[in-house]
Amino acid sequence: KGGLRIISPPEKQARHQRGSQKGKSRRQGDNGLEETVCTAKLRLNIGPSSSPDIYNPEAGRIKTVTSLDLPVLRWLKLSAEHGSLHKNTMFVPHYNLNANSIIYALKGRARLQVVNCNGNTVFDGKLEAGRALTVPQNYAVAAKSLNDRFSYVAFKTNDRAGIARLAGTSSVINDLPLDVVAATFKLQRDEARQLKSNNPFKFLVPARQSENRASA
Repeated sequence: KGGLRIISPPEKQARHQRGSQKGKSRRQGDNGLEETVCTAKLRLNIGPSSSPDIYNPEAGRIKTVTSLDLPVLRWLKLSAEHGSLHKNTMFVPHYNLNANSIIYALKGRARLQVVNCNGNTVFDGKLEAGRALTVPQNYAVAAKSLNDRFSYVAFKTNDRAGIARLAGTSSVINDLPLDVVAATFKLQRDEARQLKSNNPFKFLVPARQSENRASA
């Protein structure tokens, strides 16, 4: 009498209460996710930008957008790249490290060459406005603008797509030892040295240097 009593609910009622609490927690979690989706930034202009990722006043500019810039891309597993190249500018040979790519020409036209992993040319032609070209992962691609300005957008199947260059400073060939380059391409040491150092540009080669390389 007069002591402390602990009232325990029947087991059925306890199960019902636990289920209700779990449902409430689940709904709260869902609402949090829905709120995140509703408030997420869904648009980002990658056209003419005041802050391009790659810029050469004599060659053009390139802007990329990944999930680091637009978090919603992480769910879509996509990223994008927008490029604008001056006439006769060359985008050095490169390949996608972790994504397939669809290149869509927006304006002008360019000559593109695509080479597969066995070194065979699978495409060598012109890409004009309104046309698209698919480039599989690890296929090397090079482009040269044929108009006053060639612009394109590329969609890639990875939210943090990356590329590796086959030419230019900090490229694959430039980083290889001289003897390895000579043996791989069956060149004399002087020829291998020229191959490693004949392009001081990282991504975009301006018209004059591009034409000199083509004639060589």
